[in-house]
Amino acid sequence: MSKEISRINISEIDNLYHLFCTRVRHNPDKIAYQYCEGDSPERKSLSWSEMANHVAIWQDAFKSEQLNPGDRVALMVNNCPQWVMFEQAAMGLGLIVVPMYTNDRAENVAYMIDDAQIQLLFIESNEQWQELKGAFVDRETLKRVIIKEKPTETSTLLKHTSEWLPDGSMRYPLAELSVHKSSLATIVYTSGTTGKPKGVMLSHLNILWNADSALDHVEVYESDTFLSFLPLSHMFERTVGHYLPILSNSTIYYARSIELLAEDLLSTHPTILVTVPRIFERVYNKIQAQLKTKSPIARFLFNSAVSTGWRRFLWQQGRSAWHPSILARPILYFLVGRKIMAKLGGNMRVAVSGGAPLATDIAKTFIGLGLPITQGYGLTESSPIISANKLDDNYPDSVGSPLRDVNIKLGDNDELLIRSPGVMLGYWNNEQATKDAINEDGWLHTGDIAKIEHNHIYITGRIKEILVLSNGEKVPPADIEMAISNDPLFDQIMVLGEQKPYLAAIIVLNPDEWTKLAIELNISPDRSQLNDTNVINVITERIKAQMHDFPGYAKIYKIYNTLDAWTVENGLITPTLKLKRNEIMNVYQDTIDNLYEGH
Repeated sequence: MSKEISRINISEIDNLYHLFCTRVRHNPDKIAYQYCEGDSPERKSLSWSEMANHVAIWQDAFKSEQLNPGDRVALMVNNCPQWVMFEQAAMGLGLIVVPMYTNDRAENVAYMIDDAQIQLLFIESNEQWQELKGAFVDRETLKRVIIKEKPTETSTLLKHTSEWLPDGSMRYPLAELSVHKSSLATIVYTSGTTGKPKGVMLSHLNILWNADSALDHVEVYESDTFLSFLPLSHMFERTVGHYLPILSNSTIYYARSIELLAEDLLSTHPTILVTVPRIFERVYNKIQAQLKTKSPIARFLFNSAVSTGWRRFLWQQGRSAWHPSILARPILYFLVGRKIMAKLGGNMRVAVSGGAPLATDIAKTFIGLGLPITQGYGLTESSPIISANKLDDNYPDSVGSPLRDVNIKLGDNDELLIRSPGVMLGYWNNEQATKDAINEDGWLHTGDIAKIEHNHIYITGRIKEILVLSNGEKVPPADIEMAISNDPLFDQIMVLGEQKPYLAAIIVLNPDEWTKLAIELNISPDRSQLNDTNVINVITERIKAQMHDFPGYAKIYKIYNTLDAWTVENGLITPTLKLKRNEIMNVYQDTIDNLYEGH
């Protein structure tokens, strides 16, 4: 791979739109984006200059809506070149972009439209229109809804892109924008695990600095290719998977969907993947399930490949001595690791994991097999990256060292506090929440409990998510849930126990693994058997096997099993796949009462 670096100097950049225009000027003919139409595997390409012409066309359409600089416009479409066209066109006219999740609920969408006084919204499909039109009508500020898919019904509010955009055969000049770096660029609403979403105000400088600082931790080359599948409405993907490639002149492939991600990995052969732990958890669980059906020799080879690869990793990191077993690594990689890497496209140079904690055992497995994983950490309120592991200074059980110009310290209850050029301007229309989040000295309260060792940050819990048992013991439920989910039988877990004498859990079982277990137990795999006494005992033992590293008081005493997944659509998880604990507890309140009956 060519290791040529083409990094734009952000000291010469005025704003995010200026960054895009600078890349167009420097590399007009370089392929910027590749994408598919629908589920078709046929890929199309757009160079930087072609993207610039599209952006100019979108700007001409925006001008027809009589919008003024500072007005808010929103989009809730899947990752695609049109997402970038909309965003850059809007920013080039001084408009404030509000990204939304494509699968967000109508009440959240209505709230954000009203709160940010959104005037124009770009949506993906007729399905969205049908689900959300009740949230669109009678909104005081919303003047226009643009739809990417050809509409199946008419509305004075709704226009298809082909009707809204001007003639694409003509050449249009890009708008010239004079906006200072410190100006508001975007309002990004938090997922809202509790209460209404809060609008995080981020400046051009916040995001420019964050993307540039990230490049100090992981080098990115002109020849690198990103496979973009995390929603661009999430700041992790937007900063690392969108702006960082513009800075580095890399190419972005847009995945067709999560369901087709495995196929897209094979067809695009990406060198960099920006991802979340859930993807690794699914692959890991699938591998573990397959290993159970393999011969003892196959299992031995797999475990040897992981342990030898991990030993080699520690030696390369300078944290252990060389060992003769490392000599076997090339053979074991050829027999085992190479096959796993091939399923990830065969060219993966680095996988960047963020958005949630990655279990250390899973990280060790993939690193041992030959995939360099670097885990990072951040918040929407910090644009979002706070820290990341460098490939040559990688402690996988940590979330890395702070980025350039990030100051960190521990506050009350070991809460991680940070100051950096990435800290938000504040929450939109919510001065009190801003004061609660950022103190008078500019320190952002992360809400995460941490420890700091060898300049690396270790997240040890979440202040608001600590369960305090009735005996005073404090338990971090997320850590337990992550450990239990290493067993492929468990798709989703919520641990209970606040002010209770013991821990309990509600568990969503994987349907396929449940069927296998039922066959092993010689019982019917229907729902009636999910909470049979024998099933409960077997599953409790499997949970116990995953929790051997936890203290004795952190033991799951009672469980309830279900096959009903928690989804964004049923309101039980956020668009970033975080549990909405209060909502889950409301749904299962009678079950929870039974789990603690008599206590």
